[in-house]
Amino acid sequence: MFSDRLARRRESLSPTFKRVAAFIDANRLTVLTSSAVDLAREIGTSDATVIRAVQALGFDGLHDLRNEISASYGKRNAPVDNLRRTLAETSESVETALDTVLDVFATGLDVLNQPAFRASVLAALNILHTADRIVLFGIGPTAHIAAYFAARLRRKGKSQAVLDRTGAGLADQLLDLKSRDALLMLAYGEPYLEAEVALAEARRRRIPVVLVSDAAETPLARRADVVLAVPRGQSERIALHGVTVLCLEMLLLGLATSDSETAVYTLSELERLRKATRAQKRSPHQRKLPDENR
Repeated sequence: MFSDRLARRRESLSPTFKRVAAFIDANRLTVLTSSAVDLAREIGTSDATVIRAVQALGFDGLHDLRNEISASYGKRNAPVDNLRRTLAETSESVETALDTVLDVFATGLDVLNQPAFRASVLAALNILHTADRIVLFGIGPTAHIAAYFAARLRRKGKSQAVLDRTGAGLADQLLDLKSRDALLMLAYGEPYLEAEVALAEARRRRIPVVLVSDAAETPLARRADVVLAVPRGQSERIALHGVTVLCLEMLLLGLATSDSETAVYTLSELERLRKATRAQKRSPHQRKLPDENR
């Protein structure tokens, strides 16, 4: 992978080549779609320097670099393999499995209770509270978590939308992004193309980004305005999303507290609409409705 290659060769690079390599590491999607001239303009150097820096990293040229970056998007730990590893460690004992879940959640709660994490939550709330709309990004299992959080936001009176499609379907959803939005991304593990595209589009439109992930030092995280590093369990083991949901509940209650009048009013309206749509038993003396077929 590019990150491993960069780590091995970083110390041997000149300061100029290090600057080029750092840009590539933080802007992989841009590298996939840009020429050497375009990259040189972005970095503030010459196209020849870009090519030489790429070769110093051990690539034949930009084409070779792009192939490795593209391939990295397709490399994922298969969920079935993660489950097998987890089951092997628990010896297929139900008691041990329960302990594993509780251990993960205990570790997660400790992380969420740290002063640094609380400071990040407050920074995230500042972004989300001032936005006209909160746009949730989640692909795969996290799409369901994003939809859940969007529904809870709606009931608190906050305008929201969800980006949950893959491939070309995501492009249609990204068209709806607006300058006064805030993007709340749920993106774990190795960076994948949809996450890169969504973040790049948010940056292009100057939309602030809050990233919920399991690591604060990734190329994706370095481009977010605020990172909430929430653990999901051990690497290459089955992912557990409970701590992520707890983090989102913290954000939800924080937003409701910041605008309690709107939250209370919206829930009152929800209750009014529920009563209006609730099926009522008709009294025997209730007038029969006219037959529309007559």
